[in-house]
Amino acid sequence: MRMSEGVEWGLHCCVTLAWLDGEGPVSTARLAASFELPAPYLNKRLQALVRAGILTSTPGARGGFRLARPPERITLMDVVAAIEGTDDAFRCTEIRRQGAGAEASGREFGRPCGISTAMRKAELAWRRELAAQTIADVIAGTPASAAERTRRWFASERTPT
Repeated sequence: MRMSEGVEWGLHCCVTLAWLDGEGPVSTARLAASFELPAPYLNKRLQALVRAGILTSTPGARGGFRLARPPERITLMDVVAAIEGTDDAFRCTEIRRQGAGAEASGREFGRPCGISTAMRKAELAWRRELAAQTIADVIAGTPASAAERTRRWFASERTPT
């Protein structure tokens, strides 16, 4: 399974916004500058997180983004689903019924194919694991120096508004 870079961007922005809680909304330009990302593309990912209820957005010159709920209530799966969508990663198209399989009796296809079952099982395990981890869990495993460095960077004058 391959996820877009937007998932990484969204997760890092959620961690950053958690570290900056109480600082007011953070603009796309400031978030983009902090990671050296293209602001228009990052903004699309942030808007997806707003639509999913993960972030809130405040318009205007002093506007920007904040977490919509505490980091303990935002799972990694929430962010993945907001950015990538909720469609299954594997879609069985029943190719076993084509070609040589077209001659088989209908009873042979009464149960889902073993490949489809195995792939679904793996995807459910992946989704459960991401749903069991929160932004707060990620923060807990991050060195305190990273949070302090981020706060200092955002407090400095070198960041755009």
